[in-house]
Amino acid sequence: MSRRTFGGDTFDPTLDEDRLRIQLAAVFKAVTDGQWWTLAQLSAEVDAPEASVSARLRDLRKPKFGGYLVERQRVPNGNGLHIYRLPRWQLNRLTGS
Repeated sequence: MSRRTFGGDTFDPTLDEDRLRIQLAAVFKAVTDGQWWTLAQLSAEVDAPEASVSARLRDLRKPKFGGYLVERQRVPNGNGLHIYRLPRWQLNRLTGS
């Protein structure tokens, strides 16, 4: 993933750019396995708060961060719990397969 700029009202490049870039790369690497993940699982995997993981998943959907389709499903009887993944056909886009 090439270097891209984050933004927002509270974004401070000096304090936030490297941290967010590292989080984005870690979340991306995790979801490219094609498996379904909860925010809690991703949070533990990448050592970042769930809110940050959720924000990085939203970033992956933005054109400047790849414009990926990040799928989301509600877990039946999960009290509002959702799971997320990057579908396999998106991986083919990365490898050219």
